[in-house]
Amino acid sequence: MAILDQIEALIPDLRRYAHALMRDREAGDDLVQDCLERAVAGLAGRRPDGALRAWLFRILINRHRDLRRRAARAGHLVAVEDLVVEPAHPAGQDSHMALRETEAAIARLPEDQRRALLLVALEGASFDEAAAALDIPKGTLMSRLARARANLRSMTGRGEPSAGPAQRGKGV
Repeated sequence: MAILDQIEALIPDLRRYAHALMRDREAGDDLVQDCLERAVAGLAGRRPDGALRAWLFRILINRHRDLRRRAARAGHLVAVEDLVVEPAHPAGQDSHMALRETEAAIARLPEDQRRALLLVALEGASFDEAAAALDIPKGTLMSRLARARANLRSMTGRGEPSAGPAQRGKGV
């Protein structure tokens, strides 16, 4: 019997063992395929008096070990589409620092602007409610809010507000 015929006769045994090692039929078949490729390529270097079965199983086991070592180094790969959640979360330091910076800037606002801003932005009061609580006209409240927001943008380096509809048409 030719050596390739003997190898072919051992394929079912190699597949059974590979499936048990890999715990996955497709991965086991791939492992057997790698084993057979290496065996055929290495036929010239094989000792003729050695047991063919033991030689093939040794190739299979060594290939399995190589794959496991490589997988441990590479990490576990998962397709992005298969992820349930995002793979990483952005660090909280940036947002924490921005919050601290904004808090410090609010503390530096003039008292009348800070009160108006906190009532509307933090407490969620309507303009009418905030104006009544501060005992000022609604127009004065709106002016204080605009100045408070402009001061905050300036103090935090957030730049100017986006151009409003009136400014967009004037080429500004």
